[in-house]
Amino acid sequence: MIIGILKEKGDNRVAINPDITRRLVDDKNEVIVEENAGKGSYFDDSEYEAAGGSIVTRDKVLSDADLFLSILPIDGAEMKKAKSKALYISSFQPFASIESTQKAADAGITALSLDMIPRITIAQTMDVLSSMASIAGYKAVLIGASHLPRYFPMLTTAAGSIPPAKVLILGAGVAGLQAIATARRLGAMVEAFDTRLAAKEEVESLGARFVMVEGATDDKDAGGYAVEQVEKLIRVATLQAETKLKERTPVDTGR
Repeated sequence: MIIGILKEKGDNRVAINPDITRRLVDDKNEVIVEENAGKGSYFDDSEYEAAGGSIVTRDKVLSDADLFLSILPIDGAEMKKAKSKALYISSFQPFASIESTQKAADAGITALSLDMIPRITIAQTMDVLSSMASIAGYKAVLIGASHLPRYFPMLTTAAGSIPPAKVLILGAGVAGLQAIATARRLGAMVEAFDTRLAAKEEVESLGARFVMVEGATDDKDAGGYAVEQVEKLIRVATLQAETKLKERTPVDTGR
């Protein structure tokens, strides 16, 4: 099988790195890589070649590959350049937009969307949603810290003590839990809200306070996912959490 790796447009990531390329080659596959596909992720073309891959043009990846990959879907015009009945793996997010999958169907190729893989233990290595959500939660706190005109941790100086920042996390899923952990590591006082009561234990295990809001809808049949809340509850939850944070004192850290 010929496996093709495309260079992302507007994204520094790459679908396959040289180590995975070597594994694919060892399994008797031919791997063709678009020029500079890994440059944004600091993987040089020479590393792919050392792993057994071949560096080719974008058009050749599309025309020759039996299976090709990208993190973000390519446009319909490029899909039509792909080999007939080729297999295309990407993150199509069909529930958010059906356009990309429809374009794949129009081009006569089979689309596999990584974001549709069930989030279960056996499929963890392919769980792109959880891995990206975890990174997003971490990065969100760093971005927030860079915009906050004060420190996150409590600092004691010759002029006195600066109390720690107060951080409110809305949503304690994968991204939220990583955000809590990151904010705590930076020394902030953290509170979190989630409509799922099951998240309370996880929030507290990370050293944060769980904000309880009366009237939140918690659907136990939703497979662990949060369900949509009414707009009024969202406003009440935000106001209640903000009020709690204002009432908190620097010594009330729960440590």
